[in-house]
Amino acid sequence: MNPPVILVIGRVGQVGWELRRTLGPLGKVVAVDYPDIDLTKADSIIKWTRDTQPQVIVNSAAYTAVDKAETDFDRCNLINGVAPGILAEEAKKLSALLVHYSTDYVFDGTKTVPYTEADAPNPLGAYGRSKLNGDQAVIAAEGQHLIFRLCWVYGARGQNFMLTMMRLAREREKLRVVQDQFGCPTWSRMIAETTALALARVFASNNPADFKGVYHLAASGQTSWHGFAESIIGLMPEAEKKCRCVEPIPTSEYPLPARRPAYSVLSCQKLKNTFGLEMPDWAESLKQVLEHA
Repeated sequence: MNPPVILVIGRVGQVGWELRRTLGPLGKVVAVDYPDIDLTKADSIIKWTRDTQPQVIVNSAAYTAVDKAETDFDRCNLINGVAPGILAEEAKKLSALLVHYSTDYVFDGTKTVPYTEADAPNPLGAYGRSKLNGDQAVIAAEGQHLIFRLCWVYGARGQNFMLTMMRLAREREKLRVVQDQFGCPTWSRMIAETTALALARVFASNNPADFKGVYHLAASGQTSWHGFAESIIGLMPEAEKKCRCVEPIPTSEYPLPARRPAYSVLSCQKLKNTFGLEMPDWAESLKQVLEHA
C-alpha cells in the first residue's frame, strides 16, 4: 500500500516549515507556498489539489497581518475566509481529510475562564472575522475536516513576538509591553508535532469520521504579553541583551488599528479527551525554543 500523499499549503510559514518535518513519517509530503499557489485565486487552489491528488490537505497558510487587515479586508478574506472553503470542497471531492488552522481571535475576549469549542465566536476585528469565515466555510462543505484553533504562535523562524522582543532587547535598555491581554504562547513546533500525532490517530482508526470537528490546540497555562516578554528576555544570555527593564503598560497606551481580545486563553480539554494529547506548559516550551534560537 502506497503512503498517503499529504499536501501542505504554506511551506515557509512558522507552522508549515515545522509540518514538513513532522509529517514526513506519515506519508509523502508535497509542500507549496506563494507564488506557486495563490490562495486569492480559486483556479490556482483547484489546480494544485487536483494535480496532487492528496489524501490529506493541511492548510497552514494565512493572512496574518492583523492591523493591515483592517484596511485590506478583501484580500485578507480571500485568503483566510474563501480559500479554506474551496480547499474543503476539493478535499470532499477527493475523499481527503482537510486540516485547517484557525485562531483565538475569533473570540471577543470578554470571558475570564478559558474558551471552549462550544463558546460562540464574536471576533473584534477584520482578521478574526476572516478566520471565522474560513472556519464556517470548511464546516459548511460537510467533508472530513479537523480545524485547530491556535493561540499566540511563535517560534525560532519567521516574524513573531518572541523574535521581536529578542531583537529589541539587544537594542534598548527599556521595553514597554501590554500587561492586560492574556493568552497561551504556543510554539510552532509543538503545533506541528501535535498535528502529526492527531493525524496518526485518525489514520489508525476504523472510524476516521469520529474525529471530525473543531479543536483548540494551544500550550498549557497562560500569561500576558508582558509576562511573555519578561520570560523571553529573562532567558536570554546576559551578554546578548541590553534591556534591563520590561515596563507593564495597559492596552490603552499602545493603540493599534485592530482591537485584540483581552482574554483569549483556550481550553484544550476536547483535544485531550479525543486524541489523548496534552500540550506542554508554555514556559517549558519557551525554554526549549531558546536553546536553539
